[in-house]
Amino acid sequence: MKRFLLTALCASTLLASTLALGEEVGITADLFEVEIQTEDGPVAIRRDQDTFSTIDPNYSMTSRPCPPFCIQPMSPAAGVSTVGELELIDFLREGRGLLIDGRTENYYFKETIPGAINMPYTEMAVRLDELGCVRADGRWDCTGAKEVLLFCNGAWCGQSPTAIRAMVREGYPPERIFYYRGGMQAWKSLGLTTVEGRF
Repeated sequence: MKRFLLTALCASTLLASTLALGEEVGITADLFEVEIQTEDGPVAIRRDQDTFSTIDPNYSMTSRPCPPFCIQPMSPAAGVSTVGELELIDFLREGRGLLIDGRTENYYFKETIPGAINMPYTEMAVRLDELGCVRADGRWDCTGAKEVLLFCNGAWCGQSPTAIRAMVREGYPPERIFYYRGGMQAWKSLGLTTVEGRF
């Protein structure tokens, strides 16, 4: 009982101090923001504090022509793990690998998730050297491949799933690939921090 009361007291103290700052929208009940290192310096990932904020109109459409905007499977290839926002944030916080925005450049330069690099899905199969693979005898050796986490615009976007399938086809180990299926649509619907892409 003492332990429960102590935990409750700590949680209420944290909540009171957060509310005193006028900030009430956390990432989780005990995580308000996460600072990650990017090539442009540190960026704090947090949620929009405007409790009346609505989704960006660019991500509010529910129905687009299919193809090409077809609902994507939960896992784009056998052995690839699908993750949510908290796992993506942990991936960045732990510096485990590369966060890859698989969308075309025009999307990336406008807005992306902090820490993401751009590798458009149309170029993925020829850029595996940037991810630790080595080209030899016309084939990729991906023994030293990095862990990567790919995303695109959302569950209806086929750009990162196409990139992932190309990577696996070329020999990239699927267990080193993670897929954020919610993409920018889910990220923005939760009011999480975005940044302009790097040139």
